[in-house]
Amino acid sequence: MTASSFPGGTSLSHLDVYGDQAPDGICGGSPHMHLVSTEAYVVVSGEGALQTIDATGFRETALAAGDVVWFTPGTIHRAVNRGDLRVVVLMSNAGLPEAGDAVMTFPSEVVADGAAYADAAALGGEDGRAERAARRRDLAVAGFEVLRDAVLTGDRAPLDAFHVAAGALVRGRAAAWADLVRERPLAQAERSLALAEAVASGSVAHLAHARVHEAAASTGERGFGMCGRLRTYDVTDREDA
Repeated sequence: MTASSFPGGTSLSHLDVYGDQAPDGICGGSPHMHLVSTEAYVVVSGEGALQTIDATGFRETALAAGDVVWFTPGTIHRAVNRGDLRVVVLMSNAGLPEAGDAVMTFPSEVVADGAAYADAAALGGEDGRAERAARRRDLAVAGFEVLRDAVLTGDRAPLDAFHVAAGALVRGRAAAWADLVRERPLAQAERSLALAEAVASGSVAHLAHARVHEAAASTGERGFGMCGRLRTYDVTDREDA
């Protein structure tokens, strides 16, 4: 992975939350969770909500411009759009979510079958991607409703079963995740520790290497993410910066 001095070893994207309706009449994205990474929303415009399922049960957090909310690994989340909701997304462990850290809340029989999950999650080629994104969102909402309704009655069994199935689903690719963490967030933390120790010892030589870096935004149409249309940013350090 190319080195990045972007704060915290995080990744950055701009999200326009889907505005079309799921079968339950709610506009928004595909419910899912991350197994290792923490995610943060910085709301830049519009209004909506974040629906979550975690160890404490189901919760809905209102979102409006200026709000900041973040959620730790294992938090099932669904972005709800109630009017032009746009969010800057910060993800810990840059590169790890793209390596398969997320699992959508498809019905249990789909999450338990790797081939069925891959087929349901796939967006395929450029033609028809919007329709396929909507279909996978609707399937994830169906599974989300089962989990939500269960925890609202005090029944954690379906949620616990989803956690186990999600872990089994990604286990094969998780072996490479530790290297991703070492190469960016851990390496950056170790670099900061070394600089702090250098200053404490009287050395400020590193200040001579200060630079400004500018992120390169993805071009063309925004991609289809789980929660909405995404503009991603390349936050790697460039030699010409």
